[in-house]
Amino acid sequence: MKKKHVNARLICQMSAAAALVLAGNAMAADAFSSDSKWMTGDWGGERTKLIEQGIDIKADYVGEMGANLNGGYNDDKTARYADQFGLGVALDLQKLWGWDNTQAKIQLTNRNGYNISNDRVGDPRAGTLSSSQEVYGRGHMVRLTQLWIQHQFFDNKLDVKAGYFGEGEDFNTFPCDFQNLAFCGSQVGNWATNIWYNWPVSQAAIRVKYNINDELYAQIGAYNQNPSQLEHGNGFKLSGSGTKGTVLPVELVWSPKVNSLPGEYRVGYYKSTADADDVREDVNGFDAATTGDDYKSHNSKSGYWFVAQQQLTSHNGDATRGLNIAANATFHDKDTNFIDNYQSVMFVYKGPFDARPKDDIGIGAARIHVNKDVKRNAELLNAANGVSDYDNAAFSPIRETEYNYELNYGIHVTNWLTVRPNLQYITHPGGVDEVDNALVAGLKIQSTF
Repeated sequence: MKKKHVNARLICQMSAAAALVLAGNAMAADAFSSDSKWMTGDWGGERTKLIEQGIDIKADYVGEMGANLNGGYNDDKTARYADQFGLGVALDLQKLWGWDNTQAKIQLTNRNGYNISNDRVGDPRAGTLSSSQEVYGRGHMVRLTQLWIQHQFFDNKLDVKAGYFGEGEDFNTFPCDFQNLAFCGSQVGNWATNIWYNWPVSQAAIRVKYNINDELYAQIGAYNQNPSQLEHGNGFKLSGSGTKGTVLPVELVWSPKVNSLPGEYRVGYYKSTADADDVREDVNGFDAATTGDDYKSHNSKSGYWFVAQQQLTSHNGDATRGLNIAANATFHDKDTNFIDNYQSVMFVYKGPFDARPKDDIGIGAARIHVNKDVKRNAELLNAANGVSDYDNAAFSPIRETEYNYELNYGIHVTNWLTVRPNLQYITHPGGVDEVDNALVAGLKIQSTF
């Protein structure tokens, strides 16, 4: 397993090194130019030529450091680092092969590293609900994250996408500039237990979108729910073996201009057709934590979400700068889901200083609430075991609500590099009152090769 990890990392490093060599051979002045979109430059103009021909090569890196400054379950101070390499290509098949209104994409990702949240911030018996390093997770391995083709019909009114990709690419989408997971990406995937797999996991899927007008569209999707794709070594699995059901999301998306400033509002619903265990009751309707019988099975689980993003102000007439607000909320099936609801709000000011017009400063707060039946299970289990002391290794921690806060500053070093130092404060990590509130220092690096 260690050998596979080394090989996966080596593949990504060699790809990046090859790109650097190409840049150096073509036009060294372009590489590392602050005005370039890419660290490796335009390869003497060859990269732009490829894009004009319909081939857009994608290579990027995200690295995140987290250090526990104070509090948490274990206050023995340390720092952890996790990262992700990405390598892919976006294809305009109309330019390449004359296929009108058709696009395709292939994307590989490789994640590595360790997470400060697992044993320093949270009690290992309960973990944390969010994560101070969102890029951590889904195994140290290379994954096929995207393999899809997309086509527009009827003067672009109807848009169909099919292949292998995740729900969060199209449904409940949200940017990922904050470092804490509670403010990053599709939040349904973070809290819809075991059914909605966020980046970098892909599933066999189809998404159909209809553009009602220039500001409004509706979409529906079907995603194969296959837990075996999470397993180590299954990053390139394309077969349907292990399938449990289908995730069916629907969403309405409105993108208005308010005072000539852009906004986006999403409301959606999902349903999984796979069997799902009850959180508390056994097959006879009693408390499974004390009877020891199998949990009752439901034939589906569901939930819904709301996302709002709106630019509120411009900066001295410059619409690329100004104050933005964003809010997320998700609600989940109380019978079958560990988390029953989540909410967050974020403020981001882009271009706060005239001397740094491309920097940004952000602040966010999030609440993650554990299903009350999960709390009841732990209470029953502790009573059955005769354990009441939190410090007893056999004690099952009582989980209720976790709060996450983040303050960050995005330094736009170049057009291809952003460095984002941040401070995070986690109240009741894992929803466990006995765990001290934690202060975490973070650093997020985002680079495009």
